[in-house]
Amino acid sequence: MKILKYLLFLILFVVGIALLSALFIPKTYEVKKQVYVDLPPDTVFAYVSRLKNQGLFSVWAKMDPNMKVDFEGADGTVGFLMRWDSPIESVGAGEQEIVGIEEGKRINYKIRFIRPFKSESDSWMSTRADVSSGSTEIEWGMTGSMPYPMNLFLVLMDLEGSIGRDLQNSLNNLKGILEQQTSTHAASAISASPTAIYYAFSIRRSLSI
Repeated sequence: MKILKYLLFLILFVVGIALLSALFIPKTYEVKKQVYVDLPPDTVFAYVSRLKNQGLFSVWAKMDPNMKVDFEGADGTVGFLMRWDSPIESVGAGEQEIVGIEEGKRINYKIRFIRPFKSESDSWMSTRADVSSGSTEIEWGMTGSMPYPMNLFLVLMDLEGSIGRDLQNSLNNLKGILEQQTSTHAASAISASPTAIYYAFSIRRSLSI
């Protein structure tokens, strides 16, 4: 009986410490990662502004290649909606909506998670010319909040670290896709025409469709 009392006391003590700690842990988070692509900003923006393209480079989309995905609206415009539904618990169900566009610079999203738990997050993707390297910086970020005492999981599960790794891996995939497309189109253009002007135009036009 004494052992059970000590065990109960220990459990209550640990829970109490956890709840107390949660009072001093931020309830909001912001994670953002960057990658540099050897393409002009307008070409990169034309690709990333299409929400459907995220399915090609996002690690979250690749967690269940067979999940049900629906689209609503005109891609690349405010109001375009992508819904997903997967039986895999870690993927769950939800929707992502384009809620704002600053042409050539930034796309804002609202992500609404439905399953395994309901929550909302804001996300964005931006592009800018990096003068020093002559490349384009792509930034992908996400912000959200967790109410007390659930905010304790921000630390226990290293949520910011986990999201950050997924964002960075997705951006690395994006860089590979864009630069691979450039290399492929470059080879085609050079064999078809010796002019650099035609080569550059072919790449820009094919990536913006």
